[in-house]
Amino acid sequence: MSKKTLVIGASTNPVRYSYKAVMDLQKHGHDIIAYGRRPGKIGSVPIVTEIPEGEKIDTITVYISKENQGELLDIIEKVSPERVIFNPGAENYDLIPHITSLGIESIEACTLVMLSIGDY
Repeated sequence: MSKKTLVIGASTNPVRYSYKAVMDLQKHGHDIIAYGRRPGKIGSVPIVTEIPEGEKIDTITVYISKENQGELLDIIEKVSPERVIFNPGAENYDLIPHITSLGIESIEACTLVMLSIGDY
């Protein structure tokens, strides 16, 4: 089943894990919104610099460090996904109680590993 995924921290740099995640998510048939600081493209997926309005997002997967997550809670509240995945290096234990209180699942995991083992 396809899960519409918002990738936060998308980068056009092919060595970045956010780039690899977008490519793997697409390969596995998921709809993707890639959100980053700068516009660009990852394969056929455009990187947007603003969160689109009115999109039903199943999953947010986070690839930015805690220090760069100033707007993350606002984004999560706006999008209201079913779950948020904090990839390695993006963990934020201060946000987890807030996310949970909104009824949103919070997961510390690697999107790439989840995809590779069929647990996404």
